[in-house]
Amino acid sequence: MSYADLAAYSRLLRGAHETAVTGDACPDGPRRLIGASWRRSLDAGIDPATGAAPLAFSAAGLADARASHPLRPLVPLFVETLGRMAGEAEHIVVITDREGRVLWREGDRGTMRRADRVGLADGHAWAEDRMGTNGIGTALAMLRPVHVYSEEHLVHVLRVWSCSAAPIVDPDSGEVLGCLDVSGTASSLHPATVALVGATARLAEAQLALRMHEHDEQLRRRYESLRSRPGILLSPTGRVLAGDPGGIAGERVPLPAPGGRMLLRDGRVAVLEPFADGYLLRSAPSAAPPTLRLALLGDGPPAAVLGERRLPLSLRHAEILALLALHPRGLSAEQLSFHLYGDDGNPVTIRAEIHRLRTQLRGTIGAKPYRLTSPLEADFLQVRRLLAAGEPASLARAYPGPLLPRSESPEIRRERDELEVQVRTCLLLRGSPDDLWTYAQTSSGRADVQVLERIAASLPSTDHRAAAAQARLFAG
Repeated sequence: MSYADLAAYSRLLRGAHETAVTGDACPDGPRRLIGASWRRSLDAGIDPATGAAPLAFSAAGLADARASHPLRPLVPLFVETLGRMAGEAEHIVVITDREGRVLWREGDRGTMRRADRVGLADGHAWAEDRMGTNGIGTALAMLRPVHVYSEEHLVHVLRVWSCSAAPIVDPDSGEVLGCLDVSGTASSLHPATVALVGATARLAEAQLALRMHEHDEQLRRRYESLRSRPGILLSPTGRVLAGDPGGIAGERVPLPAPGGRMLLRDGRVAVLEPFADGYLLRSAPSAAPPTLRLALLGDGPPAAVLGERRLPLSLRHAEILALLALHPRGLSAEQLSFHLYGDDGNPVTIRAEIHRLRTQLRGTIGAKPYRLTSPLEADFLQVRRLLAAGEPASLARAYPGPLLPRSESPEIRRERDELEVQVRTCLLLRGSPDDLWTYAQTSSGRADVQVLERIAASLPSTDHRAAAAQARLFAG
């Protein structure tokens, strides 16, 4: 943009300021990035008549913030790369934290004295919600390099300043660490400065990445020096560095507190322990394996719940689990094949299905023979227990319908038919009208004439269930 273009743009912006503050529409306003920043700033309550940026740190607080900030080792890099240019061109270099609070400042002394008057100084806050549109605050809001020309500032006292700024992102965590800014008066700061500032920010990120990789290697060497290496090595931010060839932890682990527990992808529980200045994820001390719960009754899709994980099951996998539940001592591939397919079964097919099922439900299926090794709860086994106990009310609530109604497995069909007959008989002999009505909501009980006649005869004619039973009888 030429100086003539800048002058015309400045005149346009002076009128746009008025309409922005009053909320009126302005057809010839600032560029889109600046207009959006003005709206954010005004929504945050920024007064264009503000005199200076607020102080955010005391002297002691500033010293502590500097000492602990990850950009501190890179300050010499910023000064060497931008400081000489800033001094010769009467600019200043500003480094902030992620909140836009100034931590370090270098450059021309005369410009720094002028900057003091507007709070562009150590310890002051320059986020958009503290000082409106400006290079630092807008770069942090947009997460990209930004140049803000003098008249583009929302606050009046900043309209003799121009600034180019770029955020700096931690290559380890992906979080913004702070902002690098070059500021000066409008006549001395060229908009192309933003390219130099952005390149310097990328150089800083490259330096951080190099330090991260060097630190990772040091941690790996210490890990490799252990005689035994139980556990997965993590960086201080939870990146997986070693000890996880199967990828059961993923690329990054959300860190619990040291000693805290977390669930790995394979269902195992791990405990976080400090190691050097990183962490180790070790298998939790042996505890009771998670209970496997099977929901195989009724018309809904079959499912398994292992610990806290709910897994939908294909019909074939549901059939295999039902057969293993019915045969706690285990079954060979040949036996499973026969129970599923009869004489036409193929054990090779069963072995492939078992392999896929064991991948889904790690630690729950043993081999030679195939058997369930976790504590087991299955809805159809619970129905068996309630039948033996003679509890019709509990039985009616626990029986949503037949076992795997779509299964053609000879063994499961026998179990399904037997359960159905026993449930129906128990409820007809001992069940209350409430129990029979519950059973009548299942697919097999809905059109059961004897059950519906018993409901209609046992309930008052004014009871809606009696009327519904009569309607079903007539419809049948």
